[in-house]
Amino acid sequence: MKIPVFVSSPTSLSPSQEAARTVIIRQLEDNDLEPRALGRSDYPTELPLREVLLIARHCSGGIILGFEQFRAETGISKPGVISKPGEPGEKRISMPTPFPTAWNHLESGILFGLRLPILVFREDGITGGVFDNGVSDVFIHPIPSPEIKGSAKDALRQVFQRWAGKVRDHYYDDRHA
Repeated sequence: MKIPVFVSSPTSLSPSQEAARTVIIRQLEDNDLEPRALGRSDYPTELPLREVLLIARHCSGGIILGFEQFRAETGISKPGVISKPGEPGEKRISMPTPFPTAWNHLESGILFGLRLPILVFREDGITGGVFDNGVSDVFIHPIPSPEIKGSAKDALRQVFQRWAGKVRDHYYDDRHA
């Protein structure tokens, strides 16, 4: 029997993003874990946010996939905010800046609140919230390349094996029955 884990990922991905997602899903399958996701394996009968909570409660781990879903070519961050010591103020954005789906942040908060073991991956340039280093005790990993091979593939496998051990511990812990 496979252990269910929640996968936070946009439903609509580019071909290269879908190929990278497939690398991660294969790692789940190699570790006898079952990916669960709203809009992929599970379809809502309730309001989407409530449905995420219902699915996550039946999972023993979670993966957050920070894929670019929006890109701002220019803009202003924190408009009108005046800088103070240690607090940045308004900042002009003059180069393309990628953003993940807001659902990554909502879903990771739910998973964190349920105290599930979490793995976080992000594409280059994705920052903010769960994708910022030091926000939680979770290390932020780069999204693996679809062409991953050799030592990089071995390192990814080890990351998944360590995390899968924590997922199994959660699943078989009597307190979660």
